[in-house]
Amino acid sequence: MIAFGTAITDLKAYDRYAAPGIALASEPDSKMFAHQGTGSLFRNYNLILDLARKIDDLEAVALVHQDAEIVDDDFCAKIRDALADPEVAIIGCAGALGVRGIAWWEGALTWASFTHRYEELGGGEFPAAAWDPNYMPSFAETGEVDSIDGFIIVMSRWAVDNLKFDESLGKLHGYDYDICMQARSAGKKVVTVDFRAVHHHNLTLISDPDTWIEAHIRLAEKWDGRLESSPELGDWRTRALRAEAEAAVSKGQMVSAQMRGAAIERQLARVEKSASWRLTKPLRELRTRLERRR
Repeated sequence: MIAFGTAITDLKAYDRYAAPGIALASEPDSKMFAHQGTGSLFRNYNLILDLARKIDDLEAVALVHQDAEIVDDDFCAKIRDALADPEVAIIGCAGALGVRGIAWWEGALTWASFTHRYEELGGGEFPAAAWDPNYMPSFAETGEVDSIDGFIIVMSRWAVDNLKFDESLGKLHGYDYDICMQARSAGKKVVTVDFRAVHHHNLTLISDPDTWIEAHIRLAEKWDGRLESSPELGDWRTRALRAEAEAAVSKGQMVSAQMRGAAIERQLARVEKSASWRLTKPLRELRTRLERRR
C-alpha cells in the first residue's frame, strides 16, 4: 500500500492543489496523512513518518507539498516499478547529478517531469525540461541521481523505517538534499521517475535568502567529505561556504527575475490585444526596472 502525506500551513492551497492530486493518484487502500503544520517542515514530515511506520503493508509514502499537484493517474504503478529495485530508497520527478549542496539545480539536471504554474501577472507556467514528451532534450533520462527536488518525495518502506529528517538543520530549506544524502550514505539509491506533477508556486523562488544561505552552510558542514570535489577550506571554510551559498542564491534570484520578466512579456502581449497602449504603462515600467537589476 502506498500512503500519502502533506504538512499543511495553508488549507486553501492544500484543498486546491495537493488534495485533488492525491485523490487522482491514490488507490482504494491508500492512506492519507494530512498533518496540520506545527513547527518546521522537518518536524512535520517526521510525524508523518511515525504514523506511516505503523502500517504493516506499507510499500512507500509520498510526501507532497501543499502546493504540489500530482497529475498522473499511473503514479502508484510507476512508483512500484521503481521500487522493484530493492536498493531504491528515495524517488522524485526531478533531480540532478554532481550536486554538492541544497542548490540541486547547480548540478547536471537529468530529469524534470513537472511544470511550474504561477498566478501573478495574469498567470502562466514554465514547463521543466522533461515535461513535454514532444520536446524532450537529449540529456533527459530517468534513473539514479545525487539529489531530487523535494516538492514531492517518495520514500520506500526501508527509507521510512531507517531514515529521519534532521530537525537540527532548520525549519524549511535542505530537507530534501539531506534525506537524499542519508539514503546514499547508507548505500541506497536516489532516483527520478517519469511521473507528472505541477508545482503551483509564485515567481519568487527564494523568498528568504539569509535563511537559505544558513541552511546551505549547515548542510555543507554536515556532509563535508562526502561531497564530490569538496575543497579543503581550512580557516576559510565558513567564508567559502557562504560565498558558495550566496552564488547559488544569486543564480536562483536571477532565474526568478527571468521568469518574472517572461511573465510580464506574456501579460503585455495579452493586454495589448485587448486594451490601449496607455494601460500597459505600469507593466512596461516594471519590465524596465527588472532589466536594470540584471
